[in-house]
Amino acid sequence: MSTDALRLRPPHHRVDRRAIWWWTTRSLAVTVVLTVIPVIPALIWEPVRFWFLVAAGVLGGVGLLITVVMPQWRYRVHRWEVTETAVYTSSGWIWQEWRVAPMSRIQTVDTARGPLQRAFGLSSVTVTTASAAGPIEISGLDHELATEVADQLTDSTEAVPGDAT
Repeated sequence: MSTDALRLRPPHHRVDRRAIWWWTTRSLAVTVVLTVIPVIPALIWEPVRFWFLVAAGVLGGVGLLITVVMPQWRYRVHRWEVTETAVYTSSGWIWQEWRVAPMSRIQTVDTARGPLQRAFGLSSVTVTTASAAGPIEISGLDHELATEVADQLTDSTEAVPGDAT
């Protein structure tokens, strides 16, 4: 294995397009909750009603802006790829991160599906490595594809010599 094979580079595959709706729904839910929080005291406490309603309007406006922009931006940035030698990811929407994890450094491979991910038919694959940077997560994959990726990574890491440390 040459060092050229493991250079940091943009990964090839995009996440599933349904991830846009998953991220949008999550962001909208957070926006609604954060907007309602100041409305409740505004209904109860007359002297500061105006300021609580202003806060609700600002939170709601910013939240809606993020809900419209963030999912599209994340979809453009989030990429992943699994090769015979490594896992490559690109993620983030404000702070973007490119990572590469050699197969010999992979310790565990996990899949996760929250209730909202299940509703959209999506899963996440988490690859834990012997790295101080923490695990690599590929979020927004089709559930079947995530299962295949986890199986492929498990098979590949078993075949690669090394102790993942």
